[in-house]
Amino acid sequence: MTRGHVLDGWRIDITVRPGVPRVMSGIAAARVVAAALAAAGAPKPATLSVILTDDAELAELNEAHLGHEGPTDVLSFPLAPPGAYPPHLGSETRDGPVAAAADAMAGAPPVPFVLPPRTRPHLGDIAISVERAIAQASDGRGGQTGDVRWSASQELRLLLVHGALHVCGWDHAEPPEEAAMRALERRVLGGSTA
Repeated sequence: MTRGHVLDGWRIDITVRPGVPRVMSGIAAARVVAAALAAAGAPKPATLSVILTDDAELAELNEAHLGHEGPTDVLSFPLAPPGAYPPHLGSETRDGPVAAAADAMAGAPPVPFVLPPRTRPHLGDIAISVERAIAQASDGRGGQTGDVRWSASQELRLLLVHGALHVCGWDHAEPPEEAAMRALERRVLGGSTA
């Protein structure tokens, strides 16, 4: 079932797959995502989709898109170019790999894609295994540090913010990027990331 929520200029579509436990309401999930989009300076109006699913679907997506076996807790699929967001530590700028690839390409400059009237651009998609969020929270493998026991809703909130920040170009591959991203997660969640 999919429900759309328009918050502060963003339409956030929350899809809950059949049989997936509800650990928080759709509107609560959308509010968390909207807070992350605001903190990251996401353009608006725009849309973003969140799919709350299980380990099996995340394992399929992980294999198909990243070449990794097994499930993971959250995957993000950004669609907007890095320049759609304010620069931040670790973001791709004109000196980054995307710019280098674009500069290396021969041919005409890119033609902007024009959307139909009254259509919002789509920022991307986030897929979260609620099954994994519940397990991580109850087994003491949750939080930013991976060693926190807390409620499944707290873990899901963290994964929603984490996924939304990835859509907005944030990453944690290098220690300085990770520190900046984790600090922003804490700010969005009001310090409750353990």
